[in-house]
Amino acid sequence: MAGLPYIVGNWKMNGTRAMLSEVRAIDRSAARFPKVQVAVAPPATLLYRVRDAVEVIGIGGQDCHAKDSGAFTGDISAPMLKDAGADFTIVGHSERRTLHGESDADVRSKAEAALAAGLAAILCVGETEAERDAGRAEEVVGGQLEGSCPRIDGAPEKLSVAYEPVWAIGTGRVPSVEDVAAMHKSIRDKLVAIYGAGGADVRILYGGSVKADNAAELLSIPDVGGALVGGASLTAESFLAIVGAAASLADD
Repeated sequence: MAGLPYIVGNWKMNGTRAMLSEVRAIDRSAARFPKVQVAVAPPATLLYRVRDAVEVIGIGGQDCHAKDSGAFTGDISAPMLKDAGADFTIVGHSERRTLHGESDADVRSKAEAALAAGLAAILCVGETEAERDAGRAEEVVGGQLEGSCPRIDGAPEKLSVAYEPVWAIGTGRVPSVEDVAAMHKSIRDKLVAIYGAGGADVRILYGGSVKADNAAELLSIPDVGGALVGGASLTAESFLAIVGAAASLADD
């Protein structure tokens, strides 16, 4: 599956049992796109129900704690996610880094915990608008990778990196094709520097206002191996349009 386009929906703090109909529709249609790996990350309250409702798509958490258990009220560990039926978890999303003060070291510990529990990990990185305007985007993202990437022997087979420019998340703004291409190349170079030749096989996703009308253009950029989709993943119709765009490119 590692070579397939990877389209992941991050529902964030959205979703009740009423949305199970949407995820069932996504799952049914995903079966028509065998050349695309499709997954969703619902809120933790729905993980078990979503796992029970689908057959084709992957299911993941939106975060995990670095410890397996303990006195951490309100947190969820990687083994708990695994037990609820999760295949993967997102770590290091900018909303966690900013709103919860997570450091690169925190994100690295979470990524390592996820991998140790048998989950895949989607590690998020991205610069703010001020950092981009200052010409520091690649420097900032490279530093996040250096501090956040899990350190194990070789490149983790279950690791993906998601580049999400903070200023593009949920704003409708998208960086230029040239900027996305340059950043993904920079991320690839950094992954090879960290992991050696194995870093060339780590999937790099793009995230930040991905929609049906821009998905094909973004997914056709070199080193863009998929998309981490926010708001457009909340309905089957909008999310499947992005999956369909990935499938069309895979068929070319």
